[in-house]
Amino acid sequence: MKQFLLKVFTWWNGQTFGTQLWTHRFGELVGEDEQGNRYYRTKGGEIDPTLGFERRWVIYNGYAEASRIPPGWHSWIHHTTDMPPTAEAYKVPEWQKPHLPNMTGTAQAYRPSGSALGSGRRPKATGDYQAWTPGS
Repeated sequence: MKQFLLKVFTWWNGQTFGTQLWTHRFGELVGEDEQGNRYYRTKGGEIDPTLGFERRWVIYNGYAEASRIPPGWHSWIHHTTDMPPTAEAYKVPEWQKPHLPNMTGTAQAYRPSGSALGSGRRPKATGDYQAWTPGS
């Protein structure tokens, strides 16, 4: 019962009931990434008359966070490329790091030295500025 209510009333825990129905009726699975996110488009690549191009969407595996989409799929879902990474021989450039979602708010978030949550001490001011005081 709890899962049913979550599907009806929440959008951040994967797909809602409405999205599930829309996907079943009008969607065609294009592929899946390494995180388990599933990518869809309108059946047969049909052009949506109100948009002027085909609809593309993602059903997240778990929490809906847009930064979880890898670069290859990002370019496909935003119509930068017409071919999804599964249909072409997509080669990751040697300079590209492995994809990581946004880690803000987690224990793995970037914390520079000197920040309140980071380790280390903040460097002293170098005297290259003069503090403003009222009336000066």
